[in-house]
Amino acid sequence: MRVTKFEHATLRVDIDGSTLIIDPGSFTLPIENLSKTIAVVITHEHADHWSPDQLDRIRKAAPGVPIYGPQGVADAAAGYDVIVVNPGDTLTIDPFIMKFYGGEHAVIHESIPVVDNVGVLVNDTLYYPGDSYAVPKGVKVELLAAPVGAPWLKIGEAMDFVLAVKPRRAFGTHDMTLAVVGRDMGRARLKWATEQGGGEFFELDPTQSIDL
Repeated sequence: MRVTKFEHATLRVDIDGSTLIIDPGSFTLPIENLSKTIAVVITHEHADHWSPDQLDRIRKAAPGVPIYGPQGVADAAAGYDVIVVNPGDTLTIDPFIMKFYGGEHAVIHESIPVVDNVGVLVNDTLYYPGDSYAVPKGVKVELLAAPVGAPWLKIGEAMDFVLAVKPRRAFGTHDMTLAVVGRDMGRARLKWATEQGGGEFFELDPTQSIDL
């Protein structure tokens, strides 16, 4: 399995020539070489996690590729026939097995509605929580994509999330809202939290990958 980080919240997972795209949003530059894409997962409806342009580009390269997300995504992206997934669901699209967790986006402010959000665990190896601190109970996470910066994020809470998951490896994501100094400070805090569980933290920049 190869996991590639792109700008902000977008991840690409490649196994044996098949590609899974997670959260291709509006803060992410166009991704190339998409013809092997067999599934797209969108954790929630906010534009930094999906955009019509990104979905059109993926479907042009891989016609008919299925798109999965919670009900809020299905409502927001109605023209794309999103297949609804819920916390507790398991979905198999060989070679990917996806398990979904959580259910709600982290609270931004009491004046802003809380939307549907699912975290996704891929092949019991990679876990990405979307915009939440949902912990996959009873799972030993090999690689955690941990949010670094967001309007809803307090770095101490993000550290607690990493401490709770105790991944063997981790890297920071959801970082385009931060200046370089702020991003690096956040990474340093998450590195500390990862190391408390005996894990290793990686500073991935866009288009860089980890092989598992």
